[in-house]
Amino acid sequence: MIAPLDLVTIGRSGVDLYPLQANTHLEKVETFSKSVGGSATNVAIAAARHGHSSAVITAVGDDPFGRYVSSEIARLGVKNHLVSVVSALNTPVTFCEMFPPDNFPIYFYRDPIAPDLMISADSLDLAALSSARVYWSTVTGLSREPSRAAHHAAWVARARAEFTILDLDYRPMFWESPAEASKQVAAALEQVTVAVGNREECEIAVGETDPHRAADALLERGVSLAIVKQGPKGVLAKTREESLEVPPFPVDVINGLGAGDGFGGALVHGLLSGWSLDATLRFSNIAGAIVASRRECSTAMPTSEEVERLMERTDPR
Repeated sequence: MIAPLDLVTIGRSGVDLYPLQANTHLEKVETFSKSVGGSATNVAIAAARHGHSSAVITAVGDDPFGRYVSSEIARLGVKNHLVSVVSALNTPVTFCEMFPPDNFPIYFYRDPIAPDLMISADSLDLAALSSARVYWSTVTGLSREPSRAAHHAAWVARARAEFTILDLDYRPMFWESPAEASKQVAAALEQVTVAVGNREECEIAVGETDPHRAADALLERGVSLAIVKQGPKGVLAKTREESLEVPPFPVDVINGLGAGDGFGGALVHGLLSGWSLDATLRFSNIAGAIVASRRECSTAMPTSEEVERLMERTDPR
């Protein structure tokens, strides 16, 4: 018998090419760093940094960047046996610009369609994802077929098991319209137990930007835990029994793009560890802040020890 994985994610993968010159538009950037990227991939890496067995269901092109993605996620502790190859497509690349502390334009090269949106229902390892202690998917995977049908097949296999998480990760460039995204997210919320997103993503999901109303609306859709990220105001989490707000952890921001994925991997760690909601959110906030203080995303994910050292230094008790 193969032991169930702690975490299986599904979604984007590719190569991030981030500038080594901050406060510079791409047309004037001279050098870039290369790292593996994609939200679902980063969350799997972040959880692996906290000691969890994780795998990502994704797809890449039959090209050097695709081979790099597969080998690099393995180097970073993620099992790559669920990574497939779509020979007719190229592995996506993503560029960003860095104007800290809060402006990070991002440019996705995923046309005509990314390999990770070609994942089909019949290609899924349903045993692996249904038995995983946590299953993490993102809204991007609902934007195109056959990926959309694959996501729903996975949720059927999960049967709304505990810790079936939906990252509300809404990227408008992947969708025909906000209305179509709202329609697809509404159907997805009926299949999951945890929803995580910022205020703008909650507006797409449930039509609310006020954090408390958004969290309540998510709970009304049937999730058991709703987490609303509020940027400089911290994070709000609600269950049917508990409501909690945790302030942000201050850092000098270099690149804010991977902070949410670092938060996500730490959230998985807290849930699997059986921590209180307060402890989980405080740990996750610090993990995300550490990533924001570094240039890249996947390679910036902290270990538990790094997070705990900061917690010890800042704990007022």
